[in-house]
Amino acid sequence: MSVEQHIEELRAELRSLTDENELRQVEAELEAALAERDRLWREDG
Repeated sequence: MSVEQHIEELRAELRSLTDENELRQVEAELEAALAERDRLWREDG
């Protein structure tokens, strides 16, 4: 799975979550995935 696909899946998951703990966990995963995407973009640029 690409980083972009992972980010989209995490965003979709966030829209459906109601549990605060799960929400925080997925938000943290999304932040990490966004940071990874940015790192990859900087390496390519």
